[in-house]
Amino acid sequence: MLLPQANPTSVSISTISASPPPSLHPTRLRICTSETVCETPAVSPAFSNDPILKVGFCSREQGGGDFKSWFVFRLLEKMEKRLELLVVLVTGAIFLHVTADPVDDKQALFDFIHNISHSTSIKWNESSSVCKTWTGVVCSKDQSGVIELHLPGAALHGPIPPNTLSRLSALQVLNLSSNTLTGPFPSDFSKLRNLSSLYLQYNNFSGPLPLDFSVWKNVTVMNLSNNAFSGNISSSISSLTHLTVLNLANNSLSGEIPDLNVPSLQQLDLANNNLSGNVPQSLQRFPSWAFSGNSLAPLPPALPVQPPNSKPRKKVKLGKHAMLGIVIGGCVLGFVLIAVLMIICRYNKKGENGIVEKPKKELFSKEGLSRKHDKNNRISFFEGSNLAFDLEDLLRASADVLGKGTFGTTYKAALEDATTVVVKRLKEVSVGKKEFEQQIEIVGSIRHENIASLRAYYYSKDEKLVVYDYYEQGSASSLLHAKRGEGRIPFDWETRLKIAIGAARGIAHIHTQNGGKLVHGNIKASNIFLNSQGYGCVCDVGLPTLMGPTPPPAARTGGYRAPEVKDTRKSSPASDVYSFGVLLLELLTGKSPIHTIAGEEVVHLVRWVNSVVREEWTAEVFDVELLRYPNIEEEMVEMLQIGMSCVARMPEQRPNMPDLVKRVEEIRQVNTGTRPSSGLSTPILNTPTPPSEIAGPSSLPQ
Repeated sequence: MLLPQANPTSVSISTISASPPPSLHPTRLRICTSETVCETPAVSPAFSNDPILKVGFCSREQGGGDFKSWFVFRLLEKMEKRLELLVVLVTGAIFLHVTADPVDDKQALFDFIHNISHSTSIKWNESSSVCKTWTGVVCSKDQSGVIELHLPGAALHGPIPPNTLSRLSALQVLNLSSNTLTGPFPSDFSKLRNLSSLYLQYNNFSGPLPLDFSVWKNVTVMNLSNNAFSGNISSSISSLTHLTVLNLANNSLSGEIPDLNVPSLQQLDLANNNLSGNVPQSLQRFPSWAFSGNSLAPLPPALPVQPPNSKPRKKVKLGKHAMLGIVIGGCVLGFVLIAVLMIICRYNKKGENGIVEKPKKELFSKEGLSRKHDKNNRISFFEGSNLAFDLEDLLRASADVLGKGTFGTTYKAALEDATTVVVKRLKEVSVGKKEFEQQIEIVGSIRHENIASLRAYYYSKDEKLVVYDYYEQGSASSLLHAKRGEGRIPFDWETRLKIAIGAARGIAHIHTQNGGKLVHGNIKASNIFLNSQGYGCVCDVGLPTLMGPTPPPAARTGGYRAPEVKDTRKSSPASDVYSFGVLLLELLTGKSPIHTIAGEEVVHLVRWVNSVVREEWTAEVFDVELLRYPNIEEEMVEMLQIGMSCVARMPEQRPNMPDLVKRVEEIRQVNTGTRPSSGLSTPILNTPTPPSEIAGPSSLPQ
């Protein structure tokens, strides 16, 4: 770059002319220095007002530097200074953007929590970030506002403070379920125009529902069930064109049901209110249980198809003699059954006292296993199994009885080559060999990390055996119900959560097999083992279909059976979901599905949990062993809500297993902040079933 040799600071500021003379064209001008007298200074008009570029310059003959080089140099110098300023401004803006909280929303939440009784687990610190550290709060991606608030089971008590939550103008999801909130429906919630999901179920709200629902144009899920709302249902609900779920069950609503012609509506529950009149035509597409417990006119039945030339059937009346015969026959049959039961009970009692007792088969031995097997019947191994033994090897194996269940006795067998397997000796198999092998082949082909692989089976006229891998970690039942006291290894929350996740994954996979026709049929804690990673692993898949009609369930196993299941051979995916829900409650409470209090009172776990939850949300529900672990209260509440949705009395009200897998997996993510904000809007569609709708013993703890 050609610049004058003189000190740059000596550049003279010359008089500015509007346009340089022809002899002083800018492309041929040079800078005038103090050592050079500029006869005809000139400045390009484009830079005449720029203090940085306002300099005099002379012709080439006057000894100045090259103007082009000088111009570029000064222009770059100017741009560099302005770029530095821009970087400072942008950096400051980014810093403020990242660190700033939505101040107004933060203050609204702070006003809310400081004016209502709440759980000590909610520790909102005004000096911390509302978007990053406040429990249950989810902000938008740019942190410009709070879009979700989740405080289920947070021991919130009393009315919602006015002019607090209603100030969250960007709020989309509000979950205050399973608390003891009181008072009327907050009128200022009408300001929450962006609301899409509202969960207020299981509180003590009272008074009328809002008159105008149209203010929530974006709402898709509204659950106001299990409160004390009264009055009529507003017809303005029909304006909610995006509504998919509406649950107003178990309130005190009265009047007629309005014609809610909302095509997007997929789930509706108005059960157990004081509604009257007819069910509108637009809502008759929903099942009858959605309207049960009201004073509604019966839904019109489907018209029966009658053959063209069929004659009306005549009513046949039974004569007095026929009626008398039926009564006498029934009485005789009853006496016979009672006598048989008394004989059986007496026989069993004597056996326990050692007076009269059939030979016990406590060990898997030559005496315990019938040797009357056909030599042509060998143990069949499934593909991928690395086991190799025959029936004689099993006879020689040292064995321990792991348990006696509905379908047979389970043994832990240690073979001579140090291999340990689990052998279940089936009893009361009602199907033939061909059908037995077909079903077992289906089960044996399943390979999943959360399903205990069936390795081999044996079938003969006298013996039916199935062989599984052995899990050293034991079953969920053994961990839950082992003798408590000194020396007991605590059954921590992390392990229980992993058992639930693994069991859910395993059951969901079972339901996809055999064209979606395969079910488990006997989900219980003793059939859930822990794999090497500590996750639940489901065992005994598909065995009920091989068995004869099962007797009335035993005390512990009966509590797992869905109320609609009378024969385990006719189990369904929905009944598996019910049993899984009982398992979740068992993991949370540490109690058996059916247990006794003071050695006398029989208590049904599902009913007991419902009664405690309905009366007041307290820590009495949860296992005392879990109370030692910090920061898990919300996770336990989340699992409890999932479990209660599974044990709904009506099968149609229960979620499916794929949804349950997602919800159980997200329990830990909800409270560690790793869950995407969009995922938190997944509604709990099925709420805990009121005690009056759950089958089981009527005796409950007071």
